[in-house]
Amino acid sequence: MYILGISAFYHDSAAVLLKDGRIAAAAQEERFSRIKNDSGYPREAIAFCLRHAGIDIKDVAYVVFYEKTLLKFDRLLETYLALAPNCWSSFSHAIPLWLHEKLFIKRKILRELGREFSGKIVFPSHHESHAASAFFPSPFERAAILTVDGVGEWATASIGQGSGNQIRLLEELAFPHSVGLLYSAFTYFTGFRVNSGEYKLMGLAPYGRGRFADLIREKLVRIFPDGSIRLNMEYFDFCGGLTMTNRKFAALFGGPPRRPETPITQREMDLAASIQIVTEEIILNMAHHARELTGERDLVMAGGVALNCVCNGKLRESGMFDDIWIQPAAGDAGGALGAAMFLHYQLLEKERPVSGHDAQQGSFLGPEYTKEQIAAAIRQAGAEAVFYENEADWLHRTAEELASGNVVGWFQGRMEFGPRALGGRSILADPRDKAMQTRLNLKIKFRESFRPFAPSVLAERAGEIFEDGRESPYMLNVTHLRESVRLSNTAEERRIMQEAPDLIARLNVPRSNYPAITHLDYSARVQTVDADRNPVYYRLLREFERLTGCPLLVNTSFNVRGEPIVNTPEEALNCFFSTDMDVLAIGGFLLKKSEQTRPGRIAPKPTIHLD
Repeated sequence: MYILGISAFYHDSAAVLLKDGRIAAAAQEERFSRIKNDSGYPREAIAFCLRHAGIDIKDVAYVVFYEKTLLKFDRLLETYLALAPNCWSSFSHAIPLWLHEKLFIKRKILRELGREFSGKIVFPSHHESHAASAFFPSPFERAAILTVDGVGEWATASIGQGSGNQIRLLEELAFPHSVGLLYSAFTYFTGFRVNSGEYKLMGLAPYGRGRFADLIREKLVRIFPDGSIRLNMEYFDFCGGLTMTNRKFAALFGGPPRRPETPITQREMDLAASIQIVTEEIILNMAHHARELTGERDLVMAGGVALNCVCNGKLRESGMFDDIWIQPAAGDAGGALGAAMFLHYQLLEKERPVSGHDAQQGSFLGPEYTKEQIAAAIRQAGAEAVFYENEADWLHRTAEELASGNVVGWFQGRMEFGPRALGGRSILADPRDKAMQTRLNLKIKFRESFRPFAPSVLAERAGEIFEDGRESPYMLNVTHLRESVRLSNTAEERRIMQEAPDLIARLNVPRSNYPAITHLDYSARVQTVDADRNPVYYRLLREFERLTGCPLLVNTSFNVRGEPIVNTPEEALNCFFSTDMDVLAIGGFLLKKSEQTRPGRIAPKPTIHLD
């Protein structure tokens, strides 16, 4: 039986196809439309899922939408009525969109799917979908469940319990009191885009001091021991306005919001550090309450706030739970997966197999491309490439390029589902190069210079380098590098790291044997790589270690700023030629920028050598 899960219309639309409960395919619409965080109807993602499974829409028994739209509309109307007449700008902007499309989602789905679809459409709630996405693919027979995001229908966070093929939501936090919206308010105020810039705020936090944390607790949010919160709405404008914060918020922090693309000052760094401290306190309180309420020894998490890797690392360090599993597509995209699984296990009461391993399949659930398709794209681009029939030769040559200091675009297997590049669509580099972080940010990714890069490390070697060497296959936990690999900085270097107003100056101080992946506070967002989830990438890491003695690589997403991660070979080639990337390793092919007819330009005649 096929079940199609859909999320759409708010942030990061996606489609997921289940076959008898197993994930057959999953993808975000942005990867096809090339619109970052595309919130439209996931037409292309649905088409991919059906195409990958070799079926038509008539073969789908159920379509499951990830939330109850009527209940969400009820929340909007009640909020506007409570604030009237001071909410006209937001009301006049939002209501036409709802009346045009969002309110009549069932009619929209039926029209899009066409007359061949004769199945049923089901609507679980937003946080039921998040909870299901966290628990049902997890490796646990039973677990506590914590979901935290901006807002669904009314709920902004929930605590639940999962056992076998059933979940129960036990407590909820209600709008407008929201951890996600609180964090997004600071995202907006520091000049980043809401719903996509929160990870930038998290990355900025180590550069600052938490001098505003007490002020946030005193004026903006009351935190209760069970993790519930109450926002002081006098400082926020997200209920009835078009911005997250208001003038009173600005007065509290010494001036208006930072305008995007303007210099980042110490104020923004300190605000980032402060809201990160407060958020960690809230999440740890919530998790502790979930432990006491459910009595469970394991925890699963989903919702956009579950992508805060620093919080997740602190939670793991606390020892509160024996183990924690977080949905790799924790945001709204993962809601499509949870909605489909909620129907399959909870409503249809199908048996849920538990093997001790998660059912996410490494999150490699998107499109993949054949050698012939890749070769056709290379020929169409007029590029010069060498194809290695023997995979070991291809991996050896790629590892040699990395060891030589070259930046490599890496494209192999199925595309990742979720926001992280995990070794399917990645840009790779040598983490030992102290200039690599700046080079990648400014000449490859075209993004803010302060942004840290994550390491991929051989799973069996992680504990030698990182304090928390436990499994972290989805790059969702931050830990610190061990003292043994840190560098002993001089007093002047330590002063620069802590006080220099220029972020580049702080970045240029090497802090470990692996400076390209070491953040200012000696932390890193680690991905452990094993032979089961991603065997080709694992073998590349092994070959790189054999050549260099280094068991890790810089791993960042294969895209440039403002664009989604590449999906097709054509997109990979375009990204390769439009940046200072040195090498493209794509499905057995190797392209070197220096060997093109004109370096950095497409060759006039295609040449593919078979090695």
